[in-house]
Amino acid sequence: MPIASRPVRWLIPVFLVVVWLAVGGSLGSYAGKLGEVATNDQASFLPQSAESTRVVEEQEPFSRQETVPAIVVWTSDKDGAELGPEALQAATAALASLKGGPGVAGEVSPALPAKDGQALQGIVQLDSGLEEELPDTVARIQKAADGVPGTQAQVAGPAASQADLSEAFAGIDGILLGVALVTVLVILLLVYRSVLLPLAIILGAVFSLGVACAIVYVLADHDIVRVDGQVQGILSILVIGAATDYALLLTARFREELGRHSDRWTAMRAALRESIGPIVASAATVALGLLALLLSDLTNNRALGPVGAIGIVCAVLSTLTFLPAVLVLLGRTAYWPAKPKEGEAVSGSSGIWARIAALVDRAPRKVWGITLVVLLACAAFVPTLNSKGVPLEEIFVNDAPSVAAQQTLSKHFPGGSGSPAVMIAGAGQAEKVVEAAEGVEGVADVSVVTASGRPGDGEPLVVDGRVRIDATLTSAADSDEAKETVTRLRDAVHAVPGADALVGGTSAQQYDTQKTAEHDRTLIVPVVLLIILVILIGLLRSLLMPLLLVATVALNFLATLGISSLVFQHVFGFSGTDSSVPLYGFVFLVALGVDYNIFLMSRVREESLIHGTRQGVLRGLTTTGGVITSAGVVLAATFAALGVIPLAFLVQIAFIVAFGVLLDTLVVRSLLVPALVRDIGRVAWWPGKLSREPEVPAGHHGPGAEPAERPAS
Repeated sequence: MPIASRPVRWLIPVFLVVVWLAVGGSLGSYAGKLGEVATNDQASFLPQSAESTRVVEEQEPFSRQETVPAIVVWTSDKDGAELGPEALQAATAALASLKGGPGVAGEVSPALPAKDGQALQGIVQLDSGLEEELPDTVARIQKAADGVPGTQAQVAGPAASQADLSEAFAGIDGILLGVALVTVLVILLLVYRSVLLPLAIILGAVFSLGVACAIVYVLADHDIVRVDGQVQGILSILVIGAATDYALLLTARFREELGRHSDRWTAMRAALRESIGPIVASAATVALGLLALLLSDLTNNRALGPVGAIGIVCAVLSTLTFLPAVLVLLGRTAYWPAKPKEGEAVSGSSGIWARIAALVDRAPRKVWGITLVVLLACAAFVPTLNSKGVPLEEIFVNDAPSVAAQQTLSKHFPGGSGSPAVMIAGAGQAEKVVEAAEGVEGVADVSVVTASGRPGDGEPLVVDGRVRIDATLTSAADSDEAKETVTRLRDAVHAVPGADALVGGTSAQQYDTQKTAEHDRTLIVPVVLLIILVILIGLLRSLLMPLLLVATVALNFLATLGISSLVFQHVFGFSGTDSSVPLYGFVFLVALGVDYNIFLMSRVREESLIHGTRQGVLRGLTTTGGVITSAGVVLAATFAALGVIPLAFLVQIAFIVAFGVLLDTLVVRSLLVPALVRDIGRVAWWPGKLSREPEVPAGHHGPGAEPAERPAS
């Protein structure tokens, strides 16, 4: 670059830094405001085409307003004692006092005794539009119920569960972001022993998160995308982890180039030239993999797709604009106190990664054989993973009040009390539908909804020639037994001629969600693998190598799922996982896991163009080993931060991604892939140009030797 232009070129990084400071300062607050447009109403995340979703739509006219039930259950404060008429009267009065109160919609039921005489229950219908106010409303119900002498009162039902869910996500923005940032900062300080560099990386990650949250906020506010607490938490972790990973790749390459060039501008141009391909390819695999979730029939899955993709794009934008500008302005000072010096070796024959490379070079077949057997042994436990959903008592990691209340309710009343199976059928066939439903095993009671809203009190309520029929199940609404009852119930009522009966309700919704999740996996998994394969073919200019890499990351996912099954059952005590956990784990782990193979193999290809495949593998592994391992540790620790939210779904996702990333970066990327490529040789690049190049004789380039001029990739 001409000398006269040098003052001008300083304006570019200064301008970029100022712009990002302005954008980050103005949009950064949105990282804490996303909860304002988030909803945790699970009814809005049902499969679009499912029968239970059609029931939700058809049952709306049967209620003056959409409600969600809170079920109050009283038991004696003396174990096993029965509750007399005085308790029944006092409980009914307590329920009546709630009528017309804030958030209470319509009629309030009287207290009803259990058959064993040891418990009472009453149902309070709450306005379904309650979000932030729901925990306070449930608390008021609990306070009123506590006024019944000689009893212990608990609040169960969908309203109580949603209230506990809201409490679990309360303050998610600040808590999760704080834990993630502190974790990343500590790791970066320990790994790089630098003060300015970790701060620059963290600042860039925060800026990218602020921009992403601002975009998602606007889209959610205009009902273009939907955001719930799970999507909200995953977005924060995804952006921080991805932005840090991409930043580590760029900063490591910049440090390496500073060892070759005295001029920081020349070093940054070289670093960007060699890093931009792997970074963009890695981001594309994650973003497009997430967008594949748009094929899902589950609304919350589809919501995560564009939201996550927006976060990844913002992370890449920050990494390729803000971070290079900061590094150019700081120069070697960015790495203080361990400033790189010109002429400093960028690779060598010492260090742990040189020893690992030597092991791979010495016995490649033994290395990949042993690691392959270990991974296959872990994957053998995949069939033991139960992904049919988790029961209510396992949804929350901690002791949620709604869980204990539901257990008490199920002990004294039919398990499906308060969460009936809802049937919508033709009015002319109502009696036949009721008769068919009563004959189904697992159904405790069947009643037609009347105009008064109380079963058996008056004529059936008919809307557009349809009636609503509620069936109380003997099993808890979230149990496998209840889902099996739903299938039998559907078979029975569907067989009633002319009834056009539909079965929905909580149990049916969970069953439909489970079946939809299974269908999504069979559809989306191949699409994601195909996306990754196409990107790798374009980046590596080969067909065999991408197939090899896709196979290894898929094996890593299966091994992780096998180990997760054992850990969930025998360590965490989970009887199963949410039906969406395997799909989420696959998309995150495969799309993010292939990043490390992209980082490695793009460098291996670069070195192979100069030194041949054998030396390319060894040099690529030695040079990138430290930075890729650091990136893997950072990403694993970042996703592990999801564990601070006491929900089984997020705890399971956190473990799968964290463990899987570590397994990938420490075993698959460090041993399996290099050993396979070393053993296969130049054929691994088939049908690209490298597969036809003669192998460079061993020793032609000594360890650490550099060519006079490195060609651009």
